[in-house]
Amino acid sequence: MIFKKLFFYILLLTIFSCDNKKVQIEEIQTHKTKEVLNNENSNTEFRLSDKNIMEFLLEYDKHNKENKVRIFTDYGNIDIELFYNTKFHRSNFIFLTKQNYFDDTQFYRVINNFVVQAGNSDSRKIPNKRKKIGRYLLPNDLNKGYTHKRGMISMPSSLVDNPYKMASPFEFFIVQSKEGAHHLDGNYTVFGKVIGGMETVDKIAATPTDNLDWPIDNIYIRKVEIIR
Repeated sequence: MIFKKLFFYILLLTIFSCDNKKVQIEEIQTHKTKEVLNNENSNTEFRLSDKNIMEFLLEYDKHNKENKVRIFTDYGNIDIELFYNTKFHRSNFIFLTKQNYFDDTQFYRVINNFVVQAGNSDSRKIPNKRKKIGRYLLPNDLNKGYTHKRGMISMPSSLVDNPYKMASPFEFFIVQSKEGAHHLDGNYTVFGKVIGGMETVDKIAATPTDNLDWPIDNIYIRKVEIIR
């Protein structure tokens, strides 16, 4: 009988200890998320992932309401307005802008009369930036009433097995075709539009490319800044 009681108490202590550790882990994760939100330049080891991205961006959306950015390129500037009702994509783009992620990335896929696509690079610096931010896919923001008209900003889906059409968070494309690219509607999230600098987009689209649509002469995004 004594042994049965002793076993019962040990079992209760084990369960309590496990539950307590779980609570501590959740508190640590929440604390790290808040630390990143409060100080985006902190040295915290917090990394974004598929497990925490929705919670992070929903919270980020509450405190970071900027929705206009300027892209500085070798061919001129492009001003973009991000849509508030595509909150995951808007918040993600603003977050990456504040992290200086896009600085020194390139327009790596250019197809005249179709799209110009940016946010990647052949430099090792960019994968290192991504590693520090985290590895994740964006929940889609489809069915918000936007279509792939000329000047719209959209985000490519991941190339991995991806039945929910979740987007690669570090890259984006601008529709350059005058007729739009409406065959993309419903498969990619339109989350913004060009409000200035389409002539720059047209210049980029007209540049010579190799057989993989990469410009012969690299076209860099020098920086992206938030504007009012």
